[in-house]
Amino acid sequence: MMNLKLRMNFKIGILFKIFNLKLIILLLSFSFYLSPPGIHAQAKITSPNYIIQMPNFNSGAGIPSSAGYKLDTTIGQTAPGLYSSTGYLVRSGFQYIHSIIPFSFSMSNFLINFGTLMPGTPVTRTSTLMVSAGGAGGYRVTAREAGYLQTSTGKTIPDSTCDAGTCSETAAAVWSLATTYGFGYNMSGNDVPSDFIDGTYFRQFANAALSEGDQSVMSSVNVGRDRTATITYKVNVSAVQAAGSYQNRILFTAIPSF
Repeated sequence: MMNLKLRMNFKIGILFKIFNLKLIILLLSFSFYLSPPGIHAQAKITSPNYIIQMPNFNSGAGIPSSAGYKLDTTIGQTAPGLYSSTGYLVRSGFQYIHSIIPFSFSMSNFLINFGTLMPGTPVTRTSTLMVSAGGAGGYRVTAREAGYLQTSTGKTIPDSTCDAGTCSETAAAVWSLATTYGFGYNMSGNDVPSDFIDGTYFRQFANAALSEGDQSVMSSVNVGRDRTATITYKVNVSAVQAAGSYQNRILFTAIPSF
């Protein structure tokens, strides 16, 4: 079985639109050589870039098709077939690499515009995240911000630390007071972190400018179709906040595990 991760990156522009989709494709390089007669077995092939478990060079395979059928074939696979018992189902063989739930990730509302902010008047905006994942290892969606909300001259809106000063990029806390200022987000829906207890709990985004690591906003070890969550962005400024047009970028990375 090949352990392979594909990354799908989405960027949200705060006050301006930016979208980027990346796929990292793993290229595998093999060397073939003649060895002395005998029986040889290898449980794993590894390099700094990949791991192949239980390798087997297939002697014949393909997907023959016609107007009436489409068939996956494989020859030489070790112990292929469907195995089942009470409590489990095992699909073994190359033909089962085609997931019945292909991985997909989508997001609504790529442009977040908070409009004109009034001191002490929090403003929120939302986006919807949707994931389908059929890989045996489930999936994970992470997020980070490029830096603080800031103007072209370097004026910034800080990340919120919530009402008690306790929320961070890794822990949510209550942010309900109009006298608490900054920028943050809340998650609700399927597969969101458990510290988002309700709509009053917020976190900071992990800040790339401070070398903070990406944080999960959705994750599950199970397969699933159309897993949906809502992210709520929130900003509130004080009366001494400098006037200007503030911008930021949020990067979302969706990672399936097979």
